[in-house]
Amino acid sequence: MDTKQEIARRYFREFDSARKIARDLQISRKTVKKYLSVYGKSKATTDSGLDTKALQDYVSSPPIYDTQRRFKRKLTSEIEDMINVQLEDNQRKRQEGLRKQVKRKIDIHEHLLKQGVKIGYTTVCNYIHDKELRKQEAYIKQVYIPGEECEFDWAELKLMIGGIRRRLYLAVFTSSYGNYRYCKLYHRQDTLAFMEAHNEFFAHIGGVYQEMVYDNMRVAIKEFVGRSEKTPTDALVNLSGWFQFRWRFCNARRGNEKGHVERSVEFVRRKAFCHIDSFDTLDAAQDHLLFICNHLNSLPGSTNKVPLESLQQERSSLWNYPGPMDCFLTHQVKVDKYATICLGTNRYSVPDELCSRMVEVKMYSNVLKMYYAHGLICSHERSYEKNKWVIALDHYLKTLSRKPGALHGSLAMDQAPQAVREVYTRWFTNQPRDFIELLQFCQQSQVPHQKLLETAIYVSGICPNNVTGEKIMVVLGNQPSLPGKSKEPQASGEIETFSNLQLEEITRLMTLNIGEVA
Repeated sequence: MDTKQEIARRYFREFDSARKIARDLQISRKTVKKYLSVYGKSKATTDSGLDTKALQDYVSSPPIYDTQRRFKRKLTSEIEDMINVQLEDNQRKRQEGLRKQVKRKIDIHEHLLKQGVKIGYTTVCNYIHDKELRKQEAYIKQVYIPGEECEFDWAELKLMIGGIRRRLYLAVFTSSYGNYRYCKLYHRQDTLAFMEAHNEFFAHIGGVYQEMVYDNMRVAIKEFVGRSEKTPTDALVNLSGWFQFRWRFCNARRGNEKGHVERSVEFVRRKAFCHIDSFDTLDAAQDHLLFICNHLNSLPGSTNKVPLESLQQERSSLWNYPGPMDCFLTHQVKVDKYATICLGTNRYSVPDELCSRMVEVKMYSNVLKMYYAHGLICSHERSYEKNKWVIALDHYLKTLSRKPGALHGSLAMDQAPQAVREVYTRWFTNQPRDFIELLQFCQQSQVPHQKLLETAIYVSGICPNNVTGEKIMVVLGNQPSLPGKSKEPQASGEIETFSNLQLEEITRLMTLNIGEVA
């Protein structure tokens, strides 16, 4: 542009010849004459009034070179075919799930050099870039109606929970109108987590969107019928029936059809856990995630909309929230000889009188509830480890009363609450039968484990050398012994002495201020 304008200025203003201009600028005289000729024609057209912008367009436009007759000297059709073979191999790897093993442009260039092809790296990059540009497609800007559409997706991440690296899954909801985000962590992306995530989300916003958008996830699509028709899972049908929303599935490998949640998955996961990825419990991680989501929802987005304010606008358009849906799976399981049931690879204890019986288990995402004869018998926190035994000591008291020697090395004792194990190790290691009777009393009277420990410590302060189950039960319930379980001394000559000592200690315990124990 500078050279082009200098040619016109020196010729028409300074009256230099074309030969002198060409010599000073070190360009060909033919080039100088060409630009002067075009400039003269444009000026004549403007002066005649045929095109008032002809001269202005010529002066402001850069030089145009004719490249139609040029050909690529290095990049021949044979080399293009070799590059295309490598690109097709990359496409095959992506379809087989080997996305991280595709060849980059530098790898393709090195392959060509090994084949004896002399070609520059820039030439290879330009050819691949042009080829990829031909495949680019245009996107259609959408207009969303408040309360109409919300998108859902899963995300995978790894966190340190209680010092153990765990793989968790993030359920992400994003509204299409206001880009409001809601997320929650789950151990698995299974049917129960899918259903409970919807329960939590609709309860959180206090309404129901008219349409939910999903990709081809297994928890939402049961099977494919033909190339485009998809059959929803029973879980999605039940959710739709309870909350009364429509669903829509994206096309395969078309994440742009739910671009709001696709962006939210990466954005929320990075903002929440890029700096902090270690937590004491899963609940602590949940609280941190909710705090980050609330913070992001209070900030304006790319369209200067604040998601929290947009949600307030949408509330009037949301359908009524019908209340939580009970989300569980039912199993009929037989109790084995260890008084446990097996679900997956884990075992959970039930009361020992149910050995060889069939019990009904309602499995939620975080808890298991066992029923027998239409009554709830017990519940356990659901374990996501492998080959884990979840045992409650109270379930084996009936059997242990007949086999007290099995208490010390039992798994039930190893998994007992800390307060119970402390009472056993400090005062009842050599008295397992008395300890079992004490636990039976606490079970019948619904005494908390911590209160049992505090009472035992209180009794040991009064009778440091003679802590028994009967004395602890006296303080807990004013009952010196369980029916039919009173002790009798073996030596007849010691009956009177032993009885007097017992009566004195019991009277002393009952006259003290028992309220200090609680």
